[in-house]
Amino acid sequence: MSTNNHPDLNDAATLTGPGDTDQEFEIPFKSPVKPVQLSLDDTIQFHCHKNIACFNKCCKSIEIQLTPYDIIRLKKHMNLESREFVARYTIPFEMDAQAMPGLRLTSKPGTTECVFLEEDGCSVYEDRPTACRYYALGSMGVRKKEGKQVDDIFFVVKENHCLGHEEPRQLTVRQYRDEQGFEKYDEMNTEWRDIIIKKRSSGPTVGMPSTRSMQLFDMCSYDLDSFRDFIQSSGFTDIFDLDNSTLNTLISDDDALLQFAMRFLKQVLYGEHSIPFKQGAREKRYHERQEITQARRQAEVTEHRSKDPLESVIDD
Repeated sequence: MSTNNHPDLNDAATLTGPGDTDQEFEIPFKSPVKPVQLSLDDTIQFHCHKNIACFNKCCKSIEIQLTPYDIIRLKKHMNLESREFVARYTIPFEMDAQAMPGLRLTSKPGTTECVFLEEDGCSVYEDRPTACRYYALGSMGVRKKEGKQVDDIFFVVKENHCLGHEEPRQLTVRQYRDEQGFEKYDEMNTEWRDIIIKKRSSGPTVGMPSTRSMQLFDMCSYDLDSFRDFIQSSGFTDIFDLDNSTLNTLISDDDALLQFAMRFLKQVLYGEHSIPFKQGAREKRYHERQEITQARRQAEVTEHRSKDPLESVIDD
């Protein structure tokens, strides 16, 4: 399964809607995507099952990008902390030219075979990643040229090795989505996807993200256990105004915590304020940073003078 469920959005191509005129969307040129946009009520022909001749073949050549919700499901399945799951089962990669951090699922040593593939199939099937769950249907959030709204579109992914397209079963996109349990995954992944799309489509208008912004994106996306610790730290609680009930929910509920993490990222990256500040907290924080900056500069001046013998002569 080399095809990512959410293809890269940097290259332009044409995706055609049935009965509509061609519209330009951001989709990749080199792709097994069948370039026909599908609605929820359009019909596809596909069926994957254990008796099909190609069963498990797609899992033997993988390049699967993981979403934050994938990591929640898989780390719970494996009974691991998020940072331990990431260390053991993922490979980091850069999602764009500005090194936005992404994670791919690792393969078995010396192979391209999925680490979770067993003889009888997927060992984490009930918690399989989004890309696996969607296959052979694709979904992508796109922004039309000159538009602001991100729309969901669907399409068929047809790779040569897959015989599921030849199976005599037809169903609508809506029925396939219900069958595969897409709704919860879409609900949990959409905000993260939109953050990435906005960052890519805005380009230079957003500016080069700072190192700190990248670190926050990485933590909020892939290490919710650390983010949980972060929102309980004085650095967070002294600034943001969360009631005890909300904070307790975030501490105990990974799904709620992920949704909050996406709100936090939008606030940090794009200034979309939805998390209230404590009264006077920003002003206090600003003055504290000014004092730290001034103290640091003074220390640098003092150190420079101590190394320059002429400074003592000038001062005298």
